Amino acid sequence: MIAKMVGLIFGGLVLVFLAIQLVPVERTNLPVTAEIQAPSDVSSILRRSCYDCHSNETKWPWYSRVAPVSWLLERDVREGRRELNFSQWRTLAPARKAKKVKESLTEIENGDMPPWYYLPMHPDAKLTGKDKAVLGSWLKAQMVPPPR
Repeated sequence: MIAKMVGLIFGGLVLVFLAIQLVPVERTNLPVTAEIQAPSDVSSILRRSCYDCHSNETKWPWYSRVAPVSWLLERDVREGRRELNFSQWRTLAPARKAKKVKESLTEIENGDMPPWYYLPMHPDAKLTGKDKAVLGSWLKAQMVPPPR
């Protein structure tokens, strides 16, 4: 009796898992229209640690096609791009750019980016002390108003 009940529950869970695979998830990469201009060392760090969520150049891994993980990834990328999209950086108004530079510096210094839950599947995205120093110096330089 118990074995039959366990079998029914397991079978039901398998059916639910298969059914949720039919829920569509948008995994698109729009064209890069106004990419951020940065020195090669900064650009390299941004591409390695930030671009999957903060650009139109997301590399969608195999598990981005398996629900419910696909739902979480799509949401993270959508929100990441909405918050800061390096593929559209040069279209931002100066005040918004200044705000994003300041926020980025704070998040990097606090260790909030990349998020902890991203790193187990993307260990190469982890920011080293040197990476943080390079990004920090570059971001601070972006905060200085241009000479008149």
